[in-house]
Amino acid sequence: MEKLNAWFDSHHYQRLYGNRDHTEAADFIDALIKQLDLAEESRLLDVACGAGRHAKYLASKGFRVTGFDLAAASILQAQQTECPGLRFFQHDMREPFGRNKFEYVFNFFTSFGYFDSPDEHSAVIRNMASCLTADGTLVLDYMNVSYVEAHLVPKEVKHIEGFTYHITRWTDRDHIFKRIKIESENSTEPCEYEERVARFKLPDFQRMLGRSGLKISEVYGDYALKPYYLPDSPRLIMVAGHSEVSSRIRSIEGAALGGPDMSQELCNVM
Repeated sequence: MEKLNAWFDSHHYQRLYGNRDHTEAADFIDALIKQLDLAEESRLLDVACGAGRHAKYLASKGFRVTGFDLAAASILQAQQTECPGLRFFQHDMREPFGRNKFEYVFNFFTSFGYFDSPDEHSAVIRNMASCLTADGTLVLDYMNVSYVEAHLVPKEVKHIEGFTYHITRWTDRDHIFKRIKIESENSTEPCEYEERVARFKLPDFQRMLGRSGLKISEVYGDYALKPYYLPDSPRLIMVAGHSEVSSRIRSIEGAALGGPDMSQELCNVM
């Protein structure tokens, strides 16, 4: 995990991924605000907020937003934009971050699944559940593993600001891997980083969340909040809460687009 944090905290990570689509992120947040019917001045937590892209937009809508991340460089960048109702701090999501403090907790853009052991992943879910109010809501935005594997690009080369990034991707039974080898015009010594994210699917999250007293009520398949279909949806966006009453899941697990409705079967295993 330390090596992975060094990658997330590096200038290379910001250079390679810093130009993400802010319009898409804003549209996603707007859709969530409408769908969740967020009350004014709700207390929101952005877990693994990075440089604060989503948190800053949420704060601009009048919510009280806190964001934290393990990467010091990202938090320093985010703190430059702090204002009343918006604050950032450095923290490891495996460590507790409060009890009954937030009406909404968000974990965006596959910022989960990087740890070495199941216990560490369980600790994060437990911490998210603990910091929610009794009627609070968790939104966990993960990749759709089936979609990612079907569209995996094994090798890719990018040239950015005098650096060459050789990107290699592959999978095994439990993880999706990405190796980034970096070469510079001014250096003969290449450096190398590796990402590894767990191949968690919807039933895995149902089990992990359930062990912490959370139940999934909605599942969406993209940032426009369209219904989740396997294997066609690019994202797996889950809405969960402490309530025992769960809305009908709008998803189809194990069926192609237009296939038979499996949502009842999903509800039965929750």
